[in-house]
Parts: sequence; structure tokens; C-alpha cells
Amino acid sequence: MEFDLSPTPPHLPIPAEGAELPDQKQKAREFYHAGLYGSINSQKAYLSDLAHYVDWFTQKEYPSLPAIPQALAEYVTDLAESKGFFTIQRRLASIAKYHRINEHDSPTTHEQFKVFMKGVKKKMSVRQKEAPDFTIEEFRQAIQGLPPTPTGIRDRLILLLGFTGAFRRSELVALNIEDLNLKPGGILIQINGSKTNQTGEEEEKYVAKARQAAYCPLATVQDWLAIIDRTQGPLFVRIRKGERLTLERLSDDYVNLLTKRMFTKEGKNYTAHSLRASFVTILKDAGVDNRKIQNQTKHRTTAMLDRYDRRRDVIHQNGSTELDL
Repeated sequence: MEFDLSPTPPHLPIPAEGAELPDQKQKAREFYHAGLYGSINSQKAYLSDLAHYVDWFTQKEYPSLPAIPQALAEYVTDLAESKGFFTIQRRLASIAKYHRINEHDSPTTHEQFKVFMKGVKKKMSVRQKEAPDFTIEEFRQAIQGLPPTPTGIRDRLILLLGFTGAFRRSELVALNIEDLNLKPGGILIQINGSKTNQTGEEEEKYVAKARQAAYCPLATVQDWLAIIDRTQGPLFVRIRKGERLTLERLSDDYVNLLTKRMFTKEGKNYTAHSLRASFVTILKDAGVDNRKIQNQTKHRTTAMLDRYDRRRDVIHQNGSTELDL
């Protein structure tokens, strides 16, 4: 089934997709879509959420626009069988946005539906499955486990930048060679948009040179640039069998798979998110100022930063151990 998930409000003079457009009208459409979707990842999530929503309502022969609260409650009940509470919240936000841009009241604001969602929240476990953190020694061991091949050097750089730069996996694979400014003391990295910067404002990260070459992002990026022998284009690319380099940008799924492969502590389900969580946890445990940590993670508030802090071990992280009795 084909449908328009992002129709233009009827009173906004933005021409339809596919029309022959003068420059100003084309720019107007681009501005509108930038405001509608935000970042590329937000656009993917929004379209994916709505595709699932419209498909489900179509199968049930319920109207999806506007939807009635009772049908939406049934949809959420179905979602709750396989999805977590925070995923349901995100889907509802997409549905509400879909109604707003089409100038309909959202069923999510209906009082009965609000009561229903309170019950959903109460019954479901709302704590997100957090990516576990690793120690600095575990990180060193993972780096040591990579071979000195093109694939190994690329993977070493992914882990080093992901950890020391507190990168999200989508940000890592989006990096281009021209985004890097190599300096004697480290790497200045230009970030072109992120989850917390969807307007494309200029942002930079700085990754300092390490004392030991084996764990040094600067030394490793120099090794990798010598291998790929280019001055522009994607930094991280696919490598085929026989260590044959390509120009194909690496997917962010690979960063996740790499992290899972290199960190294998029993009972832990490491993900790419562990790179950022470990960066925050290790530095906060060392007493580093929040502002320095936020300069790298780009979190706007300390409240958001604290969500990455994994120091919750009731035995080893307990205030009673600090009492002088």
C-alpha cells in the first residue's frame, strides 16, 4: 500500500513531490521537510513508525487519520506484546505528529487514552535495557585482540574513536576524511549533525593523543589514512575478502557487531552504546568535571549525562562504604 506519510498542510503553499519547481519553491519544500523530519535518523524512525501504524490500521479496517482513541488503545495493546514502553512512546509521538501536520486532533491527547497509557506504564517494565559499561583494562584487552591487518586497523580506529570521542555509531560511520584535522596533540573532528543537533549547527570534538601508540587514536588514524590512501570521502569503508578495500561507507550495524564481538564478558550484552556509556562512567568515577564530559558527549544537560552513568553496583558503589565508623 502506498500512502503519503508527510503531506503538506493544506494552507501551506508548498508544491507536491515530483512537480517542476522554481528554485524558491524547491527551497521552500526543502525547508518544510527539514522542519518536519529533523535529522536523517529521525526521518527514518518517523517513516518506519508510521508505516507500521498505517499498515496495522489498514489490516484492521480502522481509519488511521484521524484515529479514534479506542482503536489506538488496541494498537498499543498489540505493540506491548513485543515492544518496550519507550518504543511505544516513540511510536505514539510519531502518530501524534502525523495527526497535527494533517490538522487533526491527536487521539493521544484524549483523556481516556491518557488514563489507558498510565495503566500501560504501570504494568510494563519502563526501565530501558541499558548497554553495560566496560573498564579501561577491558578496553585495552579488546584493542590488543585486533590484528595489524587493514581490517584490524580499521576496527581499532572505530573502537578508539567511538570510546575516546564518545561517538554514537551513526556519527562514527558518517565521518568523512575531510572532517578530521590532525594536530600534534590529537584530532579535531567536525561533526555534521547528530541526535542532539538536528539543525546542523557546527560542532567539534577533540580526541587527545594517547601516551601508548597501541591505544592512540592519532597514531591509528594516521595508519588507517596511509592504508586507504585518500584525502576525501567516507572514513570507514567496507573491506572485502582478501583485505580488498572498497569505497562503500560502513553501516552503523557493523559498529554494533564489532563491539559485541570484542567485548564478551559473561552475562553482559555489550552494544555500540557501551562505548559512550563507558566513557561517561569511567570519567565520572575519576571525578572529571561534567562540563568536560559534556564537551565530548554533546549532552545539553547533566540529567541526560547521568543516564549514561553505570555506577549502580549496590556493593561497590555504596555510600555506606565511605562512612568513617
